[in-house]
Amino acid sequence: MTPAVPLARRRSTLSSSLGLGEKLFASSEERQFLDALERGLDEVESGLLGEVSFADDMADATGRYLLDAGGKRVRPTLALLTAQLGRGATPQVVTAARAVEITHLASLYHDDVMDEATLRRGVPSAQSKWGNSVAILTGDLLFARASKLIASLGDKGLALQADTFERLCLGQLHETMGPRAGEDPVAHYIQVLADKTGSLIALAGVLGVIFSEGDEAYQEPVRLFGERVGVAFQLVDDVIDLSPQSGETGKVAGTDLRAGVVTLPLLYLRAAAASDEAAAALLVRIERAGEADDAELASLVAELRRHEVTRATLTEARRWSALAVEALTPLPDGPVKKALTKFAEAIVERSA
Repeated sequence: MTPAVPLARRRSTLSSSLGLGEKLFASSEERQFLDALERGLDEVESGLLGEVSFADDMADATGRYLLDAGGKRVRPTLALLTAQLGRGATPQVVTAARAVEITHLASLYHDDVMDEATLRRGVPSAQSKWGNSVAILTGDLLFARASKLIASLGDKGLALQADTFERLCLGQLHETMGPRAGEDPVAHYIQVLADKTGSLIALAGVLGVIFSEGDEAYQEPVRLFGERVGVAFQLVDDVIDLSPQSGETGKVAGTDLRAGVVTLPLLYLRAAAASDEAAAALLVRIERAGEADDAELASLVAELRRHEVTRATLTEARRWSALAVEALTPLPDGPVKKALTKFAEAIVERSA
């Protein structure tokens, strides 16, 4: 078991990354809620390293690699938040939260292979360090570990995990294949985000309700909230890819652009290019970004960052965040609803 995470670090994670700082919770009841959330997150964190440890030396090194690199623990935090609608961070909730985080971790190994990413969480990606085969197999090992954890909680959790894993794979497949003839590229892209990111965040929230024995009526609002927050999260990531502050984001600005990864700013630019000569000229240059040197890429990134399509992407992210908050209407007023609302707002305010 790993050492407990220091209180200062836990509060920094909740406050700076997720918008759940002490100032948000003024009353004694709300402060007790925050304390419970911090204790639950500490318990999740303290057991994660043990869950991704392997007897095989190579598997142990690769499986722990991205966990050691850090992460915001968005999904476990959401599970712990929604668990407060029931009995709180029960042992089953903690196990489910770890399983969801390990599933997310596994998907990062595979994503970096698909996207040919060189950096992840500020360190060389697993595939650039060990090669594609090792990265893929490590992801598979972590998916297996997550499945074992969920299986220990019973059939319902296992079925939800399997459904989500299917959506993760379908989302990646649809992203790889692209939209079909006549399909709206933006609608296709949003569905990919809902499958690849939203489904797992939604799973975290739903498992928090289920394994805290919360009211079954809360499951659907929480699922909708998680899926919509996931879409907002990824749309903000599209903008962050254009950020010049690579030290904060943990990756080089324009990584997606150079790799030819489709993002919403790029889709909006393609639509604008049909009637705007300047947009068409910029699009041509961006489509050659793979051949650009560092200075040329930096110039392209800066130009796209200033373009209206990037502002439109932020507007769309805020719309999805607002839709996520709207999904919370059936939940009772109180610190959980308040925290989830702030969570959605913080998603679109973040810069890394």
